[in-house]
Amino acid sequence: MSLTKEFFLESTENCPVIPEIKNDEWLGALKESDSDIAYVLYGDICTVADIVEKVREAGKKAIVHVDLIVGLSAKEISIDFIKKYTKADGIISMKPAMIKRANEIGMFTIQRFYMMDGFTYANVAKHVKNCDPDVVEFLPAGLYKVMKYLAETIEKPIVASGLTQDEEDIIGALKAGAIAVATTNRKLWDC
Repeated sequence: MSLTKEFFLESTENCPVIPEIKNDEWLGALKESDSDIAYVLYGDICTVADIVEKVREAGKKAIVHVDLIVGLSAKEISIDFIKKYTKADGIISMKPAMIKRANEIGMFTIQRFYMMDGFTYANVAKHVKNCDPDVVEFLPAGLYKVMKYLAETIEKPIVASGLTQDEEDIIGALKAGAIAVATTNRKLWDC
């Protein structure tokens, strides 16, 4: 079964915490999570297919953050590589061209925005409209007030991520309109 927006929404409703896997140790701990989804934040062109396979063996849908895979370029061909040589269920990227290409070849897409200034904030709606990702992700997760305003503007499911310190960050992000919080903080992986 391929990863659809409906599956993603249902899964995050059941478990609003998405594990972010950043090394082999955390990959091994993935089975402890109740989530049906995991983000792959590490690897290179020689190992990413194996990492994705292990995520899938743990019973999770694998979403690869293509901007973080060593050896992939910021060119659309990298998306073709992920689709052809891994069993990834979707991709995450901050780069509009990568999101557009993944959409073209039928992959599930998450467009990530790091909210570092007013310029970024002002351009989110434009980029989401142009790229049409399945889901939008904002970093850091603790920006509840900003997230609330953007949730009302962009009309896409939102995942909060980055610098998630405690349950208060998760609750705040969910109250602000996020459907889930993705985190590398293993202490918070339980739903």
